[in-house]
Amino acid sequence: MHTPRILKSKYPTEAKFSRALMPSTVAAGEASQSFSSAVTTPDGWHPRTSERRLLHLLHHSSRARRRPLELLAFAVRHCLHSSPPSPHHHFLTALLLLSSTPPPALPLLSLLPPDPPPPLPLLNAALKSLSASSPPLAFRLLSSLRRLHAPDRLSFLPLLGSTSSFPLLSSLHALLLRLGFLSHHAISLALLKPYPLPHIRILFDEMPQQSKCAVSYNTLITAYLKAKDLFTARHLFDEMQRFKRSRRSVVSWNAMIAGCAWCGRDDMAVRYFEDMVREGEVAPDDGTLAAALPACGRTGNAGAGRWAHEYACKTGILDRSLHVANAVIDLHCKCGDLSSATEVFEGMQQRSVVSWNTMISGFSLNGQGIMGIELFREMMRSGEAPNAVTFLGVLSCCAHAGAVDIGQGIFQSMQSEHGIEAEIEHYGCMVDLLGRSGLLEKAHALIQEMPMRPNTAIWGSLLSACRSHAGLGIAEVALKELISLEPWNSGNYVLLANLYAQTG
Repeated sequence: MHTPRILKSKYPTEAKFSRALMPSTVAAGEASQSFSSAVTTPDGWHPRTSERRLLHLLHHSSRARRRPLELLAFAVRHCLHSSPPSPHHHFLTALLLLSSTPPPALPLLSLLPPDPPPPLPLLNAALKSLSASSPPLAFRLLSSLRRLHAPDRLSFLPLLGSTSSFPLLSSLHALLLRLGFLSHHAISLALLKPYPLPHIRILFDEMPQQSKCAVSYNTLITAYLKAKDLFTARHLFDEMQRFKRSRRSVVSWNAMIAGCAWCGRDDMAVRYFEDMVREGEVAPDDGTLAAALPACGRTGNAGAGRWAHEYACKTGILDRSLHVANAVIDLHCKCGDLSSATEVFEGMQQRSVVSWNTMISGFSLNGQGIMGIELFREMMRSGEAPNAVTFLGVLSCCAHAGAVDIGQGIFQSMQSEHGIEAEIEHYGCMVDLLGRSGLLEKAHALIQEMPMRPNTAIWGSLLSACRSHAGLGIAEVALKELISLEPWNSGNYVLLANLYAQTG
């Protein structure tokens, strides 16, 4: 049997991939015994052997699933047009469902001969692929499917999550009702997600209690939390425990913790986290910690935060979840424990720009400007690309350290070296840096050169610097600008009166 020639590829591991596709001697022997009379391709491949090898790769090789077009090209050359329809229908279905990035569904279907028509599982797989990439084409394919087959629930499930059009969703809902699919539990759950809150509640209330599982409660709770209706969300969360089928899951707890934080109730978020730990029915996961740790930091609850840190270490979450590690660093910085934050940062196996930003901002928050500047330099040496938040943190460090020259150099490098446009917050940091160092004229000149209109924070920072360095003339300008921006703020008039009293 000849060694097959695989299509040329841009991937460097093509030789290894080709060897993975090659049939072994045993497989080739089996094929020759079972299908001795079948036609093979010119380079020696038997179609059924090719299909079996392709299916094996799809089910067992993550590298192959990341390269679906090469698998498809191989199939076109070796088996699609020279074998019975059933096996290659199975292969194409698997290709659409298992590939990391599925190939275009409609061109793939066009490769098939018109007779026999594609089976329902293959069309359902194409619907799922199109629902994620091109919902209008998915709905058109559904119309074609209904002319060939009676659709099943798998035909509709992907479509329910692919449209935000209320008329289209209502039409699909009506079709499901007419075809009798609303009794399917998966369909009734999928219908809850795309509708707006009032309709979700109606559908939820229409469900029999024995059908209300944790997923249905979680969907409704999340909808109420997004609407910032904490009272109803808490009522539903408490109601879940009264029924065995709807016992709270880790998703339920995570929704409540994250939802409370979203609604500005960090204290309540921390309380739910502590309740979850105390009850012990459900173990926290990385989503729990990523939601609870920021709330612990904002409320200064170092005790709950340290417990979460220890739990993340013990369970291995800290090592495998970058989001949790960043949240732990942020917690310790906000609680003033820079040594613990630095220890976690230095122990990270992988860092993102968020990791660097969190640590630099933590040094700024705790008045350790020099350490923040040094960490920024280390970040530049490591090759990590900074973003706008990075410069905000390091400029704040410069302000705390009084490092005017360094701060000006970093500010100028934003655009010239990194292509990042300075925003009003960056100008505010520079005004604060110059003002703290007594360079009031430079700070005022920078404000006048700003491409956007200065806000109250900018003028307030300049006024504070003027009061510290006796810059009465510029202070008068800053106060008048503040009064122009906030004519309703009586405190600005009091400050102006006091300024005039001081100058006589």
